[in-house]
Amino acid sequence: MSATTSSGLKTWSDLAGRKRRPTEYETVTYDLHYRTRNPDAPYELDPNMFMNRWYKQHVNSCRLRHDDWNAFRDPDEVIYRTYTAMQDASEEYVDRLLDEHDRLGHDATLSDEWIATLARLYTPGRYPLHAVQMASAYLAQMAPASTITNAAVFQEADAFRWVSRTAYRTCELAEHHPGAGFGAERAVWEDDAAWQGFRELFERTLVAYDWDEHLIALGLVAKPALDEAYVRQLGAAARATGDTLLAMLNDAQLRDVERARRWNAALVRHALAHEGNLKIVDDMLAVWVPLGERAIDAFCAPLPNGAAAAADAKAATRAYRAGIGCTL
Repeated sequence: MSATTSSGLKTWSDLAGRKRRPTEYETVTYDLHYRTRNPDAPYELDPNMFMNRWYKQHVNSCRLRHDDWNAFRDPDEVIYRTYTAMQDASEEYVDRLLDEHDRLGHDATLSDEWIATLARLYTPGRYPLHAVQMASAYLAQMAPASTITNAAVFQEADAFRWVSRTAYRTCELAEHHPGAGFGAERAVWEDDAAWQGFRELFERTLVAYDWDEHLIALGLVAKPALDEAYVRQLGAAARATGDTLLAMLNDAQLRDVERARRWNAALVRHALAHEGNLKIVDDMLAVWVPLGERAIDAFCAPLPNGAAAAADAKAATRAYRAGIGCTL
């Protein structure tokens, strides 16, 4: 009996043009949004339902255009399975950092001046980190392609992890330094001059409802500004003052920062391949970059090397955007 072969498809029809079996990443991330099937009723109910009107206004009518948003790929191809394995190892590392420094009595060795700095500049950081979490969740909900949603969800999860770790450290510091202001972070976030730039920046980001502007505001300005000032520069100051725990925690956080930058940069480059989008992105950045740089200046001012820290942070955010192809 002679062997026969089937002429039927051996893969998903949408991915058949690649003439290969889809990767695990493609299988669980590609073209999963039902809300892109009917532009008049994204949520497949009455076209005049609130959520349909919202999506049509803030996604379908946005300025950034592309023929195939689904063609975007996360450079790291992160999926739930790989994310949980990767971050399980990261969480174990952070747990060991915390346990070892607690065993050594680390918090008791910190100077009163640095403790005051931590109460002012470190522990209130759970507020902007939570804003990153909320903004990432909105981006995930509104993104016009499931590959974008997939990446934004893990950015949201990263932010949640660091909100939790910052809250944990707040309790540790409050236990070892009662009366130093730990636990009163809301008042610092709302009133201290060091935080008002970031408070304005994130409040504006959270009400940038058009998905394209939200992407640019969060991924190219607000999050990079916070990452460079609060994570990198505060971490450097911690290392210089002998706070090895905060320095190492922030180093660990920077691993998540770099991964987030890779997918945000890849998505913006994907958008810039469409004619006319560079001007749209630059027009948005002209509005948002000054807010980000003012936030960096205000936050870095109380650091021991405030002017240099601010200059380095702003230079890093500019280099990040320039590397993508933006002009601001």
